[in-house]
Amino acid sequence: MLSADLDRTAAAAGSAASHFRETVRITTPIALALLSEIGMGLITTLMLGGIGDRSLAAGAFATNIFITALLILQGALSGVGVLAADRLGAGRPEEVSGLYWSGVLLAACLAALLFAALSLGGPVLRALGQPAALADDVGRYLQVLRWAVPAGVVGIGMMRQLLPALGLQRVLLWVMPFGVVIHAGLNRLFIHGGPGVPAMGLAGSALASVVSLSCVAAAMLCILHGRRFGRQMRPAWPRVGHLRRLAAIGVPATGMVAVEAGLFIAACVLAGRLGPTALAGHMIALSVVGVSFMVPLALSQTANVRVATALGAGNRAAARRAGLCAIALAAAYMAACALLLGLGARQIVGLYLGPAMPGNAATFALAVALVRVAAVFQVADGTQVAAAGALRGMQDVRVPMVLAACGYWGVGFTASWLLGFRAGLGAAGIWWGLCAGLAMVAAALVTRFLTLSKSQGS
Repeated sequence: MLSADLDRTAAAAGSAASHFRETVRITTPIALALLSEIGMGLITTLMLGGIGDRSLAAGAFATNIFITALLILQGALSGVGVLAADRLGAGRPEEVSGLYWSGVLLAACLAALLFAALSLGGPVLRALGQPAALADDVGRYLQVLRWAVPAGVVGIGMMRQLLPALGLQRVLLWVMPFGVVIHAGLNRLFIHGGPGVPAMGLAGSALASVVSLSCVAAAMLCILHGRRFGRQMRPAWPRVGHLRRLAAIGVPATGMVAVEAGLFIAACVLAGRLGPTALAGHMIALSVVGVSFMVPLALSQTANVRVATALGAGNRAAARRAGLCAIALAAAYMAACALLLGLGARQIVGLYLGPAMPGNAATFALAVALVRVAAVFQVADGTQVAAAGALRGMQDVRVPMVLAACGYWGVGFTASWLLGFRAGLGAAGIWWGLCAGLAMVAAALVTRFLTLSKSQGS
């Protein structure tokens, strides 16, 4: 029914080479889709930069809030992919329909909560002490952007979890690049105006995001339900048992994403206390690692699907090998990225700042130093996210959440504060603290996967 894709995934207990090939085959479309989403954010930044720094700041700030919220809520939907892969691996595809419609209900509830939260964006930012003009601009942007929430959560978020579990990850590759093209064209049209369309400036950029994300989500849903398997997923009443199982995986997964996102927000606050130069250098380094992180994030999703499918089929040896393969690939990829960042830090930062401009010298030098620290940071970050995905495939989510919270905040934040302020290392100290926290989490999660997968009969 779902074909050779699932059969190959479930039965892949063979050689290491077969595991690597299968992992790369599944990961590639997911990674390219994630990079396409990054591309949409970059397009927004570039387009808004053409109408002034105030619009750029407000649009980038609002987009960051929106994307971070989506990532956290999409963690709550991760159980849809894990449980669907488990049921398909067990040869019980008829149970996927109930899981799917229960996931739709969960996604709709989460979307309603996020819609309400974004509606209060301006007043909340004012209450947090942001400048009134910035808070008002961000609030107006979010008033428009909130209409993209159903597409982002119910459509894209749900589909990104489910399609790889069904062996349909290529749909992401078919749709997402077209979304980037639509997004670019609509940004140009809505911001600056065109035949029959008035120039809308900042609000036009937000509207472009709403339309392009809605088109992407609609396309994914149409393709899924146009396929044979999708047509068989007839509407069904959500079941309490399914919702309970989705929540058992999704709530801790959401918590894990939230504690990591919270750490990086806290790091931004710490960098901001050091002044605008430190914050600018910090944001450049964060942008650089954000792009390379998309591949390990895709490997993490591949790991949870392949591990869950193998366990559903009762093939515990294959589950262990699938998880280890994803972890190894993530570490190797990030090691290559680390080498690139270490050797090419000046050239990479030069894409963001012109070093010859007099006002850029201090920020440029600091950003180069931080990107080189980020080279070390990358390996631990890629390893931990892949290990978390493998554990999620085993439906082990509560202990990893606790380990992540202890590592990110007990080690990472504490070390960032001590090194950045007490030891006087400034922004570099903040990044070395992040490295320490991520290394602790990576070691803990890999150890837990090795222990659990071995005890389950490797």
